[in-house]
Amino acid sequence: MKQRWLAMSKHAALVQDALKRLMTLHPSEIDLSLERIERVLARLDNPHQKLPPVFHIAGTNGKGSTGAFIRALLEAQGQRVHVYTSPHLVRFNERIRLGETGALVSDRKLLEALEAVETATDGQPITFFEATTAAALWLFAREPADVVILEVGLGGILDATNVISSPLVSVITPVSLDHENFLGNDLAGIAREKAGIIKPGRPVVCGRQQDAAMRVIEYHAARAKAPLQVIAQDFTAFEERGRLVYQDEGGLVELYPPKLPGDHQIDNAGLAVAAVRAGGFLCEPQSVTPAVEKALRTANWPARMQSLTDGGLIDELPLLTDVWVDGGHNPGAGEVVARFMADLEEQNSRPLYLVAGMMTTKDPVGYFSQFAGLARHVLTVPLTTTTMGRSPAELAQFARQAGLSATPCASFDEALKELKGHLADTMIPGRVLFCGSLYLAGEVLEANGTLPT
Repeated sequence: MKQRWLAMSKHAALVQDALKRLMTLHPSEIDLSLERIERVLARLDNPHQKLPPVFHIAGTNGKGSTGAFIRALLEAQGQRVHVYTSPHLVRFNERIRLGETGALVSDRKLLEALEAVETATDGQPITFFEATTAAALWLFAREPADVVILEVGLGGILDATNVISSPLVSVITPVSLDHENFLGNDLAGIAREKAGIIKPGRPVVCGRQQDAAMRVIEYHAARAKAPLQVIAQDFTAFEERGRLVYQDEGGLVELYPPKLPGDHQIDNAGLAVAAVRAGGFLCEPQSVTPAVEKALRTANWPARMQSLTDGGLIDELPLLTDVWVDGGHNPGAGEVVARFMADLEEQNSRPLYLVAGMMTTKDPVGYFSQFAGLARHVLTVPLTTTTMGRSPAELAQFARQAGLSATPCASFDEALKELKGHLADTMIPGRVLFCGSLYLAGEVLEANGTLPT
């Protein structure tokens, strides 16, 4: 056992070394283009052209949860599913799941893929996301599976995943403002980027959209002659008497609802059912087996309204503190999370404290304003796993602009000390939400010992 641990530890260290080398191949973390990844994929013998059928998912909010639901529904029908998502929370391996085992990629296989891509780059410029996407596609072409779920990293048109020319189904989750420094601050323009995954003749399923975004998506689907299904127009999903009821022109499907909390997850689950049906699965009454009925309850997506009930971090807080972690980081996500927190407050009133970190590319005022009148206080912290985090002082000022009281903390440990003081002053157990960034969510899960699997 000790020798095996040492071998795994060595592979993990080598993976980190390979990832660091790939980070040096381009001066910018983000530089949207397809030219570089296409060059590398050609040198890898075009693995993206040898994949199983692909569910390609773009959007601003809900991509990960929708993908998790699609995976659960497919696996319940005996399908082997490769999954590619980003970013990771604690370990890079979280981005790649292999269908044969259903588990996260091992360090050994990941290292092999990264080294293959590194060789194929021949020292030429390529962004980190492009290189690691190429590694995932290389693995997916070599490892056995029946289906691939591929999540867009940023935008759509020039995202590295958009080398897929003919997906089984394109999925577009709700579109809102995010990454404005790369995609602009015009909702229609952002929707145009997301609609870049729509391909000629291939079915598209679409979540709820604001009118400006919906018009763009409808235009691009019509132009590509891609059959488009839109939630609340072509299919519906709602919870009734403890069941998720899905209905489209092909019939009605009843399943157990997802265990992921929040009303928005009903929409995400409905979008997943629509995508699976558009892909030719779950189309016959007999396909709704007991395993499929329970599939959505098995789906897990860490750091999306995740409740923490035990662990190292929980042990440091006062007894009975209600603790949540969510990585949502734009105003649309803030609206959803705040609505969920408001529902909790209505059910069981407790003082709510936010511990927040956020990147410089996000809209803090738009995010924090969703919690005005709901959160008692905000503690702002630095992000230690990215160089693009806002300073706690700056973030606290933005929280105040949004109408919240806020205190900047120089470190996560200092924030915990402040938080414990606030919680000790309350007469009833408090509620804590760690929020504002997936980077912070990863730090919280690691500190608590709740690692994604």
